[in-house]
Amino acid sequence: MSASENSFDCRQLADNTKLASPLDWLERSMMASQCYMFRAQAIRISAAGVRTLALAHEIHDGVVREVTRYLDGPAVIYERYGRLGRNGILMQRSTNSSPAFALRGIDRHYRLTLGDEERVAGRLSMRLDIEPRDELRYGHRLWLDSATGLPLKQNLVDAEGNILETFQMTELIEPRLYSQVVPLEPLQDMPSGPWQPGWIPAGYAAVPLLPTVGVSGKVMSHRLYTDGLSSFSLFVQPLKNDHETLLPGIHRLGVSHAAVRHLRLDKAHTLQVVVLGELPPKVLYRIASRMQYQGNTGRDQQDSAP
Repeated sequence: MSASENSFDCRQLADNTKLASPLDWLERSMMASQCYMFRAQAIRISAAGVRTLALAHEIHDGVVREVTRYLDGPAVIYERYGRLGRNGILMQRSTNSSPAFALRGIDRHYRLTLGDEERVAGRLSMRLDIEPRDELRYGHRLWLDSATGLPLKQNLVDAEGNILETFQMTELIEPRLYSQVVPLEPLQDMPSGPWQPGWIPAGYAAVPLLPTVGVSGKVMSHRLYTDGLSSFSLFVQPLKNDHETLLPGIHRLGVSHAAVRHLRLDKAHTLQVVVLGELPPKVLYRIASRMQYQGNTGRDQQDSAP
């Protein structure tokens, strides 16, 4: 698949040529998740319990509207709007806009293998196993719809082979390809500031982001890192009010974890560092513990990591 410098043509996904390699299937799946409009019924199984969901993925003039409704338990509805490709590693413009370029090197950190064809949600699917080559990230098992490439079922797997979460469509309704050229978002400037991560797992790269507003209404320092499959976010903000303060340590948020630490610069300045993502907790904690700060609070000070 290819793209011009400023756009991507979703109609390329109409090519039903048989895909040969695991990387081809992964690439098609990621593009299908951007370019198909559909409704679905789904189930999510994790340590938090079993939830049923109704999903809608709509595209109008290149703008995505995603709606997730939980059908049991508390009545929760999530909605997301944004241009196709916003913050998506495959859709970010670069010197080479090909999805294959964005995924280049991913096999250095994961082993990708194709399994057999199976039926999921009444549809024929291809199983794709993605096994990490280290203990710095989780593994994935995907069952990809043979007709569209959409992920019908996903498992998140830890280093011991335990399934942390299962997400599965029970019905995929009216998948339709968005048959237009998609203008890509211009790249944002990379975030800058006096704080830097002293360590991140190999294979992760920073993704340009729009400014993030915190609880207090002030702009927070926020950075997003991805290896093409998984991601984590870094948030840094000065601590001024008790309602903004989180307890240091590891916090579980569903299948995700957050590592929180307080970085004291001097008697008057303390920063709260939060690292959030679907990575092993020990990895998130290591990232948080290696945060470095060189500021102008009277003297440059660097955090000492264990």
